[in-house]
This record gives sequence, structure tokens and C-alpha cells, in this order.
Amino acid sequence: MSNSVTSTYPLLGQILLILGLPLQPMYTTRDLAQIFKVSVRAIQHRIEDGRLVPRDLPGRARFLPQDLEDFLTTSRAQSSEPRRTESLDRRMASR
Repeated sequence: MSNSVTSTYPLLGQILLILGLPLQPMYTTRDLAQIFKVSVRAIQHRIEDGRLVPRDLPGRARFLPQDLEDFLTTSRAQSSEPRRTESLDRRMASR
């Protein structure tokens, strides 16, 4: 992978370099699952909650390299605190 790829897309470029994958002009949800080492459903969840925004191209959702770089730039690890469910919150409030 050339230095221009890692300078244009520093985060995505590093991931692709580590995985030995080439930069592509467009990516599918299946491609993203392979890159991020998660299930396709995990990618779909990120699309549903708005953290990952696909391009509306004919056929299926597609992602440009810039979309992935934007996602990587804005993504942060979630807090290590366990999530409290709404029902647990209601039970605690009724005490």
C-alpha cells in the first residue's frame, strides 16, 4: 500500500495495511465486516443507529473510503460501565 493511501486515509490505510488488504473505490457491508472483524449484523446495527452512514447507490448500501475514515475518526470506545436497562431504571426509581 502506498504512502499516499495512508496519508489520505490515515486510520483506514493503517487497518488495510495491517490486514494486507488493498484500498477499494467502494465497500459493502460484508467488506466492512471483514475489515473490522465483526459480523455483518454488527455493521447493520451501526447503520441503524446512525454511527455509520452508507451511500444511497443503486442496489445496496455502499461505503466510500472517506466514509470509513470519517467513521473511524469519530468513533470512540463505549464506557466500560455496564448499561442499565430501562426496566432496571424503573425498578430502582419505584423503591
